[in-house]
Amino acid sequence: MKKIFIPILAAFLLTSCELDETIYSSIYTEAFYKTAADAEKGLIAAYGPMGDLGSGPALTLLADMSDDQTYPRSVVGRSTLTLFTYDVNYTNQKSNGRLMESPQQVWAASYDGIEKANWVIAKVPEASMDETRKKQILGEAYFLRAFYHWMLVKNFGDVPIKITPSYTEAEALTAKSPKTEVFKQIYADLEQAEAAGLPSYPSVEKGRPAKEVATALYAKAALYNEDWAKALEKANAVINSGKYKLMPEVKDVYRYDKEGEARIENMWAYEVDPISPGRSHQLVGLYGPSGSAGAEYARTSFGSMFAYQSFFDSFDPTDKRRTLLDTNYLNKSGKVVAQKDITPISAKGVLVKKYQDPVSTIGAIPNIPILRLADMYLIAAEAEARLNGATATAYGYINTVRKRAGLLDLKTGLSKDAFIDAVIQERAWEFFAEGDRWYDLTRTGKFLTVIPKAVNDVYPVRNVQPKNKYFPIPQDELNANPKLEQNPDWK
Repeated sequence: MKKIFIPILAAFLLTSCELDETIYSSIYTEAFYKTAADAEKGLIAAYGPMGDLGSGPALTLLADMSDDQTYPRSVVGRSTLTLFTYDVNYTNQKSNGRLMESPQQVWAASYDGIEKANWVIAKVPEASMDETRKKQILGEAYFLRAFYHWMLVKNFGDVPIKITPSYTEAEALTAKSPKTEVFKQIYADLEQAEAAGLPSYPSVEKGRPAKEVATALYAKAALYNEDWAKALEKANAVINSGKYKLMPEVKDVYRYDKEGEARIENMWAYEVDPISPGRSHQLVGLYGPSGSAGAEYARTSFGSMFAYQSFFDSFDPTDKRRTLLDTNYLNKSGKVVAQKDITPISAKGVLVKKYQDPVSTIGAIPNIPILRLADMYLIAAEAEARLNGATATAYGYINTVRKRAGLLDLKTGLSKDAFIDAVIQERAWEFFAEGDRWYDLTRTGKFLTVIPKAVNDVYPVRNVQPKNKYFPIPQDELNANPKLEQNPDWK
């Protein structure tokens, strides 16, 4: 072996010199994003925080524990969302190890995803690779950045806009922007995604956004931004593309063994990998009966979340969507368990059947819908009505969804406001347990009147306040970033 000797004096002199060194044992930013493989890996990293949003899943539970449709057992810090007793520290969730179900998870995961998308957007343009695929990678990164900003703005209101990567710690500290500016940035990113040559269904890979998915997110962001003309334009673009259709049977949208077929309606979802390690979520176990007692629900379930009886009773008995709820179940012996025995916390527990997985022993199969075609019809119905009143066109959109549910057309002759209320109610029946309803209540201001009435023997009083329209910015983030200010109602 060759030995290298360095004179002692030279060794001392080296301590005062700067050495230019190429590091081969680790990957750093300036040496990455050079090749097609680098670009693909960087993009996969930007998808990674979706796993953090979906595992809790904070993606849905912030809304579903807060709304008037579903509620949790009062364990491991979950009741704070239902009773609106959380604080800026999210103390209860921390002390019970449930941050993955908390608003703090949405903040942390979303900004993690934004940072990773920013690196792709900043660096991939210089990569040596096929230009068509490069453009698509950038389009996906713009889509993800828009999605993460959308998660933030609908939960926290005014938030920092982050569109450049952080080369230094100081660059990571950003002040809040008004939500109008956040939506403006979301629009800009989605326009980049729409123009990136993303494939359409069915050519798109599982878990990646099709071109029409970027347009669908644009429609929903515009709805939340009360930009009715843009919401109508984008929802119509998705509907008229002809790439997606409603499943004939609503139950098939959620069947564990119909996932492939259901992609024609489930445009984009949190994708589950039923392997270990892999992406999973808790919804199968949370919504199934306690003690893993219902064979059709899950191999393992805990009886941790239920629907309110009042929500179950709100359905027309002929509505096929009501079959995705149940007031009894068959146990593993084939005997009917009556409603009064579903759960010890209430004699009126109602089971949710959207996330059944009777076969998986590792992880869980059902994906969590994020954007569905039915949403586009109801966004179009609401936007058309807000612009032009309860027109025949607006009725056509909502009746498409009602027809699939087995219902008669909506009563004609409704006033503009009554029609919009009917659309909001239709959304409640269509998207329950999908993390949607709470945001419909907050964006319309209805949460202050609806939530106090959504009570039962488990939660007889729910003291929602105006400040609960948005969640407080986590105190940990305020401590770390002196440029941040708490939401005004939470100061």
